Amino acid sequence: MNKAKIGILGAGTMGSGIAQVAAQAGHRVVLVDLNEVALETAKNSFQTIFSRMVEKGRMTNQQLIETSNRISYASNFEAFSNCGIVIEAIVESIAIKHSVFSELEAVVSEECVLASNTSSLSIASIGSVLKHSKRVIGIHFFNPAPLMPLVEIIPSVQTSQETLNFSKALIDSWGKITVLTKDTPGFIVNRVARPFYGEALRIYEEGIADFATIDWAMTSIGGFKMGPFTLMDYIGNDINYAVTESVFTSFYYDPRFKPSFTQKRHTEAGFFGRKSGRGYYDYTEGVVLPNAIEDPVLGKQIFDRIITMLINEAFDALFLNVATKEDIDLAMTKGVNYPKGLLLWADEIGLDVVLTKLESLFSEYGEDRYRPNPLLKKMVKEKLSLF
Repeated sequence: MNKAKIGILGAGTMGSGIAQVAAQAGHRVVLVDLNEVALETAKNSFQTIFSRMVEKGRMTNQQLIETSNRISYASNFEAFSNCGIVIEAIVESIAIKHSVFSELEAVVSEECVLASNTSSLSIASIGSVLKHSKRVIGIHFFNPAPLMPLVEIIPSVQTSQETLNFSKALIDSWGKITVLTKDTPGFIVNRVARPFYGEALRIYEEGIADFATIDWAMTSIGGFKMGPFTLMDYIGNDINYAVTESVFTSFYYDPRFKPSFTQKRHTEAGFFGRKSGRGYYDYTEGVVLPNAIEDPVLGKQIFDRIITMLINEAFDALFLNVATKEDIDLAMTKGVNYPKGLLLWADEIGLDVVLTKLESLFSEYGEDRYRPNPLLKKMVKEKLSLF
């Protein structure tokens, strides 16, 4: 495994980030992109990043040369012919991934693992076009890959135990924290995190509070590093909305994942967030960001509602065996920097308190969105705790 040559398809931010991680872990890496300009950009970016690391004393000049030399660049799939694993990090389109994986299988060896960095698409579907689908697996890094510690490992129903063992051991050897998740929409993080955005948008749409006040409640009272609207502006509303819509569709239109018209309209208007200069907030130079209404009673009401919905979603993932309770909490703290694991947080708040809040919301709105999870109800009834 330590000698495996790593193939990365896609020289964008994510692909080049994964290539950097693999090269720094001592692997020979081939970075492939059909766009020569993207390859050149990635190459220049590596030199800048490694030079900064030398300046900060995190890398020697000799290590800079050796790491740079381990990365080669190509604009054709044939360059993957002697790789032990190829990780695809391209556009989130199942049709394009089907085409690409078919092409990859034609050039790699039968033993080569084919992995996708998809954040929400079905690994089973991606593997369905392969003659040897047992070699396909999901390996989902978080952006930026060199800095974010979490990687979701997603075996499909076709994935062999050998493929899973190899992939997990490989990513563990790169110093990453891996969690094992079932091949369901959004995996752990993008599934469980939906209410952080969705319920915040709902609170805004109901006129309970504005963007700044909701963000203040979640950072000051909840201890989150960023509020939902600041975070959506950071991620990009176009990306966040696309994931929301994808998860909603994939879950057969379950109301829990229903997208918001507010986010849709911001996306349609081109208000993508920081990258476009305008999102929920205006980032134009000289514009003063709005002040929050720092009312502790209102803030607690907002925090309680969002955290309750997040906990219910974490319970649903546990109830349906998407992942273990340890991996669900690890994924949320290491993948999206939550101040605590949601299931541990639920124990601290009190499962009965969480259930009462959910039942109150369900009674008030009469929407399936607020239905309490059966496992939560069972545990409260039997006076059990998770940890």
